[in-house]
Amino acid sequence: MISITGRDDLHTVVVLNPKGGCGKTTLATNLAALYAARGERPTLIDCDPQGFSAGWLEKRSQNRPKIRGLRGFEASASRLEVPSESSLAIVDLPAAIRYERLHEYTYIADSLLVPIQPSDIDVYSATRFIAELLLDAQLDRSERRLAIVANRVRSNTKSYRMLARFLGSLKIPMIGALRDSQNYVYAASLGMGICELPPSRVKDDLPGMSAIVRWLDKRRTVTKRQRRAMIARTAYRLAESRGFEGGDPVGDWLEAERVVDAELDTSQLVTSPEIRL
Repeated sequence: MISITGRDDLHTVVVLNPKGGCGKTTLATNLAALYAARGERPTLIDCDPQGFSAGWLEKRSQNRPKIRGLRGFEASASRLEVPSESSLAIVDLPAAIRYERLHEYTYIADSLLVPIQPSDIDVYSATRFIAELLLDAQLDRSERRLAIVANRVRSNTKSYRMLARFLGSLKIPMIGALRDSQNYVYAASLGMGICELPPSRVKDDLPGMSAIVRWLDKRRTVTKRQRRAMIARTAYRLAESRGFEGGDPVGDWLEAERVVDAELDTSQLVTSPEIRL
């Protein structure tokens, strides 16, 4: 069983998609670089035996903002301890991952990001994968943990519009779009994120990453553990209001979940932003 532990307010972001070449490492490394540039010390956990994220960290200059690294693909890495200075752990999962292991990471994640390229093959693969998350892994959409990132986007394409319709039918937010830009390739070759390149060079690329970070920042205001505690308190008050007589504990929990999520939607969580291409 996989476990990732750290400080009480640790937020674990898992970047996943069983299809290779969809941009998982690009997303994970750029998120780590952006949070590091803001003054945080994120931890980047590379769970891919190919070690692309770990290799990116090795290229990174010592003069750059610090990012901790953990090798989650090593045989002894079923229990990972995130350093105490990190309040954010970013997990880069491999494409070829066993379903039972994928379910474990789904369970421990506070936020799940699925990068998808807007192509017919990728959208078809994502359809099956998201269905498996919702059914087999029993991912509860009401927790709002899952979001999509469109990768290598080109404006006004049929495949992009198809991706948007697909996500709309599932009511899963697409929180950002990464442009089809060579800046990601160039930054990766230097162990950098695009946010560390000259602003004039990446002015069209940064809005997509910024939208993703805004969504994660809102998610970090309430952890999965805190949400469950809020639901438990609300369910208790519902039972208390009728003198703990009659009623149904499961019904109380579901009603409490609805109430808490409505409050979070209003005060803390954000909806999918408009994406301008």
